[in-house]
Amino acid sequence: MKESRICEWLGIDSPIIQAPMAGVQDSALAIAVSKAGGLGSLPCAMLSVDDIAHQVSLIKAATAKPYNLNFFCHKTAEYDEQKHQQWRALLKHYFDEFSGQYDESVKAASRMPFSHDIADAIEAFAPPVISFHFGLPDPDLLARIKRWGTKVLSSATTLEEAIWLEENGADGVIAQGVEAGGHRGMFLSNDVSTQVGLFSLLPQIVNRVAIPVVAAGGVCDARSINGALALGAGAVQIGTSYLLCDEAKTSALHRAALKSQKAHHTALTNVFTGRPARGIANRVMKDLGYMNDNVPEFPHASMEMAQLKALAEKHGSDGFSSLWSGQNVSGCKEISAFELTKQFADVC
Repeated sequence: MKESRICEWLGIDSPIIQAPMAGVQDSALAIAVSKAGGLGSLPCAMLSVDDIAHQVSLIKAATAKPYNLNFFCHKTAEYDEQKHQQWRALLKHYFDEFSGQYDESVKAASRMPFSHDIADAIEAFAPPVISFHFGLPDPDLLARIKRWGTKVLSSATTLEEAIWLEENGADGVIAQGVEAGGHRGMFLSNDVSTQVGLFSLLPQIVNRVAIPVVAAGGVCDARSINGALALGAGAVQIGTSYLLCDEAKTSALHRAALKSQKAHHTALTNVFTGRPARGIANRVMKDLGYMNDNVPEFPHASMEMAQLKALAEKHGSDGFSSLWSGQNVSGCKEISAFELTKQFADVC
């Protein structure tokens, strides 16, 4: 069976991959999943080079099991001061509401693309698996990774992206259905109308590519796991279900939202970072429109929103927080990620 082959290929016991979730986890979650026989993942796009090396050291010290490092490989747009001034003017009344001011000295993006500097820091670890969002890195960087013996996965949100990934050197494709929480991995188009559900996307990709396919988006229980495997996936990638686990760093406000009725309304939005991402619908998304043309380019938009989020959260409000979540929260459990991974493995 395909899941048996991909488990052997990745060196894992069960076809369960934990989705990397920047901002709500560190190495602790990845370690728990890997120890349970799945593939634990560490999101690295918001970490410094030194932090990446430190977190990988913690993983290596805790387990000899395989793990995945996840990176973004976007092209960082030029900072546009005029657009940011217009964006800050649009947000000013919110800052006023919370008696705060925007710190205009902040000019640095919070999400950095994969680079040779990062490769220098992780080369000694020769990570077993690296996954990418937003395509693949430049050919010289990709070739460098592969010389380590590292397996390379990347997200595809359309059939065209999956074909492109296979043609450009990916070893495996993560079919990311529109149900998935967090950033869309889309990179060949900015048109959100191209995004489709997992069970429509998955068979299209399986029928056209020869490399392993992982299913992501709305997978949270026995029926969805086995449905994805029946449609040809070799493994499933699960994210939202881990957000309430003991090892997750999910904030108290985010946890409360996930356990409330609000979690049943998620939407794609670009207001937090400049790229489409799925989260629980909240005040700022509704006020500004889920997809707003005034938002600065990714990843610079997060500079204003991060400060506004911090102000609002000090007042107990989640109305300006990026409450990333997939469309299906029914798999969320307040237990160890080790135990949850074992439960997923038992139903495969």
